[in-house]
Amino acid sequence: MSSERKPAAFLDRDGVINLDDAYVGTRERLRWMPGVAAAIKTLNDAGYLVFVFTNQSGVARGFFTEDDVRALHAWMRDELARDGARIDDFRFCPHHPDGVVAGYDHECGWRKPQPGMILDLMKHWPVDTERSFVVGDKQRDLDAGIAAGIKGYLYKGDNLSDFIDDVLKKQNA
Repeated sequence: MSSERKPAAFLDRDGVINLDDAYVGTRERLRWMPGVAAAIKTLNDAGYLVFVFTNQSGVARGFFTEDDVRALHAWMRDELARDGARIDDFRFCPHHPDGVVAGYDHECGWRKPQPGMILDLMKHWPVDTERSFVVGDKQRDLDAGIAAGIKGYLYKGDNLSDFIDDVLKKQNA
């Protein structure tokens, strides 16, 4: 990894990368959004780091484990790579104050709208915050970006590749 600062795209997972089918913890339940691989490849080709950051309260609620989430993310990374799309890193928050699993049943600084996941990624990667952005399907995703000093774009579930093309035009305007 070079120390040259690069723009980054921070993508929410459920509702942006895949359909938000409530507590998606296994690949059998994952349904990709249209145009996701092409969108990520476009970002890669434009020199962006691509990160996925996601609240995964299904861990706190006992629906799946952190290892399940990590396995799903590894599978997602491999599937997208087959289409030439690279996700550089993932972050997820397994906590929720209504959780039933001990140790996960609290609020934390990583749970969106808090900026913890984004700040952690920026600590580990050479992110140029001025040229970076968040894409989320909920205001809390954008609020996490704002709290980290990064602008955001609200995605409504259309073709992600077309949406990213439009975002890049705005970024470069």
